[in-house]
Amino acid sequence: MIKRALILAAAIGLSGCVSLFPKTDPAILYKLTGSAVASTATSRPAASTVLKAPTAFTRVAAADRILTTTGLESAYLAGARWAAPAQVMFDEALVSAFTTAAPGVRLVTRGEVAPVDQVLRVEVRIFEAQYRGGRKSAPVVVVEAKAGLTNLRDRVSAGDQIFRAEAPASSNRVGSIVSAFDIATAKVLGDIARWTESQAPARKAA
Repeated sequence: MIKRALILAAAIGLSGCVSLFPKTDPAILYKLTGSAVASTATSRPAASTVLKAPTAFTRVAAADRILTTTGLESAYLAGARWAAPAQVMFDEALVSAFTTAAPGVRLVTRGEVAPVDQVLRVEVRIFEAQYRGGRKSAPVVVVEAKAGLTNLRDRVSAGDQIFRAEAPASSNRVGSIVSAFDIATAKVLGDIARWTESQAPARKAA
């Protein structure tokens, strides 16, 4: 039961402590891929290059623990963790989303050498499974992020927008909840990629 698998937020401050129960079964690790991003079929080359700044993430959900909320109470799922910090996996999935959903934009990361038109900044504000009908119900995963673009040439904002997706878990089981995270994340990532492509200036032919 998920109800028994939740660790109340009061234990968050103890997350850095050494376990006193070395015989406890290790947590199952889950990946967040965002692989459900809808593809945009096209063969045209990228017309704009955008630098991806490091993604900002809500602190309570940024690590490798799976966050849930019930009203004003926050909790982590016990016995289940992300295979890497959620912030890292979200960042990696964001890069992949541009290849799938926004082929008109080449997204580069820091350290790459390329002429850049704009900088994309993403701030993940909500990344959690919400129990709206109580702990025995199937939760709804909510992912919300704010994206902003800045033109490098004049340092002027090219716009910003908030993207939000909700995906109900099919059951109150960890696997179903993780799948809902992947669906909601993919929706937000795809929307950010397509919005960036619509805002990015086309590079003039020489």
